[in-house]
Amino acid sequence: MTAKRRPTQKLKLRRPESAPPTDYFRVTDAKLPPRLDSLRALTKPGVRGAPGLDDAQALLAETLIKKRVKGEILDLTALGGLLASLPGVTLRAVEGSAPALAVLQAAGLEATAAIPGDPLERASNVVMLLAGDRGNAYALSQISWAHACTLPGGTLYLAGDKDKGFDRYVRAVSAAFGTGETIARDGGMRVAKLVRRPGITPPQPEAEAYEHEGIKVVGLPGVFSAAKVDKATALLLRTLDNLDVSGKSVLDLGCGAGLIGAWAAERGAVVTLADADLSSVRSAEQTLAANQLTGEVIHSDVDAALGERTFDLILSNPPFHVGRGVVLDVAAEFLNTARRRLKPGGAAYYVANDFLPYEKRVSDWANVEEVVREGGFKVLKVGVRGT
Repeated sequence: MTAKRRPTQKLKLRRPESAPPTDYFRVTDAKLPPRLDSLRALTKPGVRGAPGLDDAQALLAETLIKKRVKGEILDLTALGGLLASLPGVTLRAVEGSAPALAVLQAAGLEATAAIPGDPLERASNVVMLLAGDRGNAYALSQISWAHACTLPGGTLYLAGDKDKGFDRYVRAVSAAFGTGETIARDGGMRVAKLVRRPGITPPQPEAEAYEHEGIKVVGLPGVFSAAKVDKATALLLRTLDNLDVSGKSVLDLGCGAGLIGAWAAERGAVVTLADADLSSVRSAEQTLAANQLTGEVIHSDVDAALGERTFDLILSNPPFHVGRGVVLDVAAEFLNTARRRLKPGGAAYYVANDFLPYEKRVSDWANVEEVVREGGFKVLKVGVRGT
């Protein structure tokens, strides 16, 4: 469906009435480079490039202006909706990131939540930011998806970072499309133009699968720790091995492929799993199904979509990267979630790299105990003071 712009509106976040306000959920104008100051995009913490633009998207917008591309554009990685402000463009915005979808909503754009492989109505002009930092399988899934979404004879504009394998992936997508070349460069950023010939779309890469602590884990391309358990999560589960979770309400916040939530569900907990990345949500659903476990899996910008739910326990390995950068805004909001979502007497357990200053982030309202420090990681137990 073509995106229609509504008047800009404030994003309404659903959270318990007692929750203190934070700036994390505030949508603002993105800081644009001078060469794009005639355009407009919104952003917020958690969106790639915030508080500005993703560098590849900035070069893509500049290239489309120079090439005088107009009419309908299917943007498979819309972020904050920058391309909707290009002259003569009607944007069909697609995103798998909950923070980006919140921004698109606030901008008055009707966006589609989707991930590589989801069927969409095809278009003559398609654009995509290649996320080489999410791994080879994810980039190949993007290439397959872009091919499936482009009409024969149509054009794909692909943007990305040469240091994240862009040139190699352009060769792969050129083989699928039949023709293509890099048409813009700015530092390490690149934009390629490819024209789709008739032909069969390359297959989507298969999901990864592994087993840990008796739990079968299913990870779609690009999902954190899709192929094997990461060391921090393994440490968290070892640390909590003797914790009784039976019958307790447990939130697996930033669930990724769903290992932590499935681990708790297998031990009798009533689990809710939440992640901002739609590929992770789909993976967690498959992980629960693979283990014949029940739980609620929610696509959510941190806890924004959790309504009035509260929990006895929060278990989390918070992310501290957004795209290429180290960004602590998202991790800080994971910590703030304990203040909003824990029931009286409840506890949150966070695992983190030992150099991250999480203790300072909660010191004014929480009791913090370092449960273990091992192999460059630490597990923190956080309780809300006065409950």
